Amino acid sequence: MRDRAPTGLSRRRQRLSDEETEQRMLDTALDMVNLTGLTVGLDHIGLEDVIRDAGVSRSAVYRRWPYKDLFFSDLLRQIAKAATPAVADAGAALELINGFARDHLDWLESPEGRRRLCAEMLRLGAAHDFEAIHGSTEWRTYLALHATFLSLEDGELRDDVRESLGRAERAFVERIASRYRHLAGLLGYRLRAELGATFETMATLAQATMRGMVTMALSTPEVATLRLRSAPLGEDRPADWSLPALGIAATAFTFLEPDPAVTWDAGRMAEVGAALS
Repeated sequence: MRDRAPTGLSRRRQRLSDEETEQRMLDTALDMVNLTGLTVGLDHIGLEDVIRDAGVSRSAVYRRWPYKDLFFSDLLRQIAKAATPAVADAGAALELINGFARDHLDWLESPEGRRRLCAEMLRLGAAHDFEAIHGSTEWRTYLALHATFLSLEDGELRDDVRESLGRAERAFVERIASRYRHLAGLLGYRLRAELGATFETMATLAQATMRGMVTMALSTPEVATLRLRSAPLGEDRPADWSLPALGIAATAFTFLEPDPAVTWDAGRMAEVGAALS
């Protein structure tokens, strides 16, 4: 959380501008939401608690927001603006799948091996992402924010929240698409031309699957723990597949096919190995 405001005598001597009071209140309340999660509403956030933790004057707060509902409307806008569902622990996920690929570079020598390697990288990456998202307070807040948005009456607040959520969604999909684009290029895959799709299309469907699984697992815990011993993509050895990983891999291989323009010679193999280092 952000640094606490001064307390005691130092707090009483400090005079904040109305703008500083506003920002401190919103930042403090946002910290509270990020700590506890949004609960399809803001009833669990007390205005007096926010005033206390923000270290601001009650009179300044009520001058800026004469009614509590006005503050919570601005807070909802602030939450929506800050709603950036980052790729779940992207650095750790990338190192996990790159490390696996480095240990299995010999699989690049055949089309079957490259397909198996791609499948395994998707399997490991999807399982990792699911665990990170499923345990994330920020992600639960993000999902709850969508539900809260649906309950808002038509008007300026609903429009503002919709715009912020749409911007966050587009940025998120682009980041996921970039990951898929990188993986496909590395392993010599391309999008199937007959689908007329983009990596953003693929990312949108894959993340819809992931988000649906995360939502289901909140009330149906076995969704998070179930593993199927199988080889769903024609691999020569079965592995333990989570449901999210199965969904993500099935989506990916619906869109992807080997790129015939890629020549898998020693130079190409060395290039891929260097890229994974």
